[in-house]
Amino acid sequence: MSAPDARLPHGEPSEASVTLRYALGGLVASAILAFGAIGVGWLPADTITSSAILETLHTDPVGQFVSRSAVIIGGALLLQAWLVIGADVLHGHLRDLRRLWAILALWTAPLLLAPPLFSRDVYSYFFQGKLVLAGQDPYTQGVASIPGWFQNGVDPMWQDTPTPYGPLWLALSRGVADIAGDNAYLAVLAFRLLAVCGVALLAWYVPRLAFHCGIDASKALWLAVMNPLVLMHFVAGVHNDALMIGLLVAGACYAIEGRGALGVALVMGAAMVKPIALLALPFVGIMWAGSVQTGRQRWLAWLKTGVVAAVTYAVVAFAVGASFGWIQALTTPGEVRTWLSPMTALGMATGNFLSAVGLGDHTDTTVTFFRLIGMAAAVVIVALLVLKPQGRTAVRSMMLAFLTVVVLGPVVQPWYLLWVLPLAAASGLSRRELRAVMLLTAGFTLYGLWETSASADPLLELSDGLAMFASAVAVVVAVTASRRERRLLFGPPEDHGLLPEDAPAAARGARLVVRGPEAA
Repeated sequence: MSAPDARLPHGEPSEASVTLRYALGGLVASAILAFGAIGVGWLPADTITSSAILETLHTDPVGQFVSRSAVIIGGALLLQAWLVIGADVLHGHLRDLRRLWAILALWTAPLLLAPPLFSRDVYSYFFQGKLVLAGQDPYTQGVASIPGWFQNGVDPMWQDTPTPYGPLWLALSRGVADIAGDNAYLAVLAFRLLAVCGVALLAWYVPRLAFHCGIDASKALWLAVMNPLVLMHFVAGVHNDALMIGLLVAGACYAIEGRGALGVALVMGAAMVKPIALLALPFVGIMWAGSVQTGRQRWLAWLKTGVVAAVTYAVVAFAVGASFGWIQALTTPGEVRTWLSPMTALGMATGNFLSAVGLGDHTDTTVTFFRLIGMAAAVVIVALLVLKPQGRTAVRSMMLAFLTVVVLGPVVQPWYLLWVLPLAAASGLSRRELRAVMLLTAGFTLYGLWETSASADPLLELSDGLAMFASAVAVVVAVTASRRERRLLFGPPEDHGLLPEDAPAAARGARLVVRGPEAA
C-alpha cells in the first residue's frame, strides 16, 4: 500500500509523500496492534466493566478472537514494515535521519493511548509509587499493602516483592501516583510518556554515537530504534528500560565527545532508574580517559568517574529522599524463572531430567548451581573487558559486557535484548552479525506474540495453541512475503553490514580504539 504520489513543481516526490509511502505499512500495523490491545492488553477491572465494548472484547470468545487476531496481524505487519524499510536503508537508498524520525513518530502514534500490551509491569510501577506516596519503603515490602493492587492489574508474582528499581525511578513513580490518584489508566499514559522520552533519547543519540564509531547513522537508527521490539516492549509494553537505556546511550555519547562528567552523570541517572546501568560506568571511565591511555590515566579516569557518580547519587538522593535499599533489592528479578535464560534453562532441564529418572525433585538446587556458574563466568568476562580494553572501542566493550550479563544472567526477558541492541548498532556489526540480529528480532517478535496469546485468560485452553500457531504462521508469512525480505534474512549478504563504508568513517572508528601510548 502506498501514499498518493504528491510531487513538487520540478517533478520530484515531496518529502511528505515519500515519508508516508515508507511509513504507511508500519502505521497501519501499529493501529491494528493498538486495536488488539483494547481486548488483549491489561486494563483495570473497573475500566473493563465500565464499557460494554471493552467487556465484550475482554470476555466474549468472539471479542477475544478479534483482539488476538489483531495483535498477531499487527505484530507481524510491523515486523514486515521494518524489514521493507531496512532493505532500502541497508542498500543506501534511504539515509535521511529526519525522514526516519518522522516514520518512527508515525509508527509510535497509534500506540500512545493503547492499553499496556505484552506486559503489565507498568501497574507495579504505579503501586510502588503509591507505596512511596504513603510513606512506606518499597525496598522492604511489596504492593499488597495498598488497596486495589490486584484489581488494577499488578501481577500477583510481585505482590510481596521489594522493588528492584532505583531512587530516581521511584521518585518519578511517586509523581505519577500523585498526579493520577486512583486512575490507573491515567498512570499508564504518564508512564508511557516517560518511556517515549527514552525512545526519543535513543532516536537522537544512537545515530550520533554511531557516527563517532564510523557507522552509518541511518542504519543504526533503523536497527536499534525503529526495531519492532522497541515499539512492542518500550512503547506498547511501557517498560522503564526505555528511559534507562536512553540515558545510558546519551551518557556514552557525551563521554565519547569529551564531556566525561556529564556522561557519567547521565549514566548514573540511568542506574537510578534501573541499576543494571551501573555496568556501564567503568566503560564510560575508559571513554573519559581517551583512546590513547596509560594504565595510570585509566585508573585516574575511573577515580573521577566514581566521584562524579557518587556526587550525582548524593544530589538525587537528597532531592528525592532516597535510601540505599535499592542496592539490597538488586536480586529481585532473579526470583523469576524463564526458559529464555540459558543458565536457568540448563538448571530446569537438569532438574526435570533428575526427576524423570527417579532421583527426586532437585530443580531448585540445579537452577541455583547453573546460575552461580553463569554469574561467576559473567564476572570474569566483564572484568577482562574492563581491565584489558585495548584493541576495541569502549562502546564495543560496553556492548559485550551487557551481552555477557544478559546471556549468562539468571533471567532473560525479551526486552533485555534492547539493552544490547543500541550499543551493538552504534559500535558496528558484520554482515553475519547483522543477519543474526534480524533473525533474533523476528524470533523475539514471535515470542512476544506467543506470550500475549497465552496470557489473555481465555475461556478455552485450545485457543492458546491455535493463537500460538497463528502467530508463527503470521511471522513466517511476514518475513517471506516478498523476495526482498527473503533475501534480506536468508539470502547471501548484499550490504556492508554496519561497518565503516569509506575512509573518513573508518578513521573515526579507528580513533576510538583503545590503545597504549606506544601504539599511538
